Amino acid sequence: MSTLSTETATAGGGAPPAVSLAARTRGLRKLYRSTVAVDHVDLDVPAGAVLGMLGPNGSGKTTTIRMLLGLVRPTAGEVELLGHAMPDEAGKALPDVGALVEGPGFHPFLSGRENLHRLAAAEPRLSTSDIPGAVDGALERVNLTDAANRRYRGYSLGMKQRLGLAAALLVPRRMVVLDEPTNGLDPAGTREIRKIIAELHASGVTVVVSSHLLAEVEATCTHVAVLHAGTVVAQGELEELLNSGSPALLVSTPDTEKAIETLRESRIPSRLTPEGIRADLSTSSAPEVLEILVKAGVPVYEARRARTGLEDVFARLTQDEPVDEEAGR
Repeated sequence: MSTLSTETATAGGGAPPAVSLAARTRGLRKLYRSTVAVDHVDLDVPAGAVLGMLGPNGSGKTTTIRMLLGLVRPTAGEVELLGHAMPDEAGKALPDVGALVEGPGFHPFLSGRENLHRLAAAEPRLSTSDIPGAVDGALERVNLTDAANRRYRGYSLGMKQRLGLAAALLVPRRMVVLDEPTNGLDPAGTREIRKIIAELHASGVTVVVSSHLLAEVEATCTHVAVLHAGTVVAQGELEELLNSGSPALLVSTPDTEKAIETLRESRIPSRLTPEGIRADLSTSSAPEVLEILVKAGVPVYEARRARTGLEDVFARLTQDEPVDEEAGR
């Protein structure tokens, strides 16, 4: 496993600084008869982080989340959530956790507001007098006020997702877990979810997001955990993960053919991308690349350090499996 966070030693060989964790697993394993769904997962969720969980179909993300929340008992291993052992101490941890896992489930013949009232009545930290205000606030936060009195069975998939998110936000939480929160949402709804996640992060709430939309994870998350074949293959800060690939320089020039030919003659791997010529810096430096191009008479309009996209990192870590719209469940 590639770990880019608290378990990585410092350059001097000493131990890294301690990081407060909102959740952690050690040796987590789950078997369904002879099928291994999760295999020795060691996961760290830093307090206050927005952690994106990524993985191809069958990678174990949803099963890991369910064990993290105490919905499924592990076959082996340890789970700790907000300092409490799960699932035995779920009653102590879960009041501080809001979750939307594998899609919302509500009574179809009740309205959105009535469904939330029923859930709010079960919240241990909401008094009866506080329920109407909490429900109205949650509906407004997910922009569902106008449809609050419609029956749930008439909701679109996106509206059902919004109501599920509203249920997770009925009371202030220390941690929010969202499984595919933008499923069924249009671009405007996706932006609203992104805004809510940003607000939760700004207020110090820890957020765990499972998503197959790599662009959304890259836009909203501070940390990433990549699962493959039931185990964590990489985890840590998003910036570190994006910078973990081969260094490269992006060069903008009108003469792309000559630029690539010149660089390859100098044994510098290069290729044409939508952003420009991507020159590999594994065996050379940026000044050397630019000097070679200029001496060859190649006009250089712009040059900047290339950033590895999350899709490229994801494909590399999952053995170059295709990234499609269903990846990550």
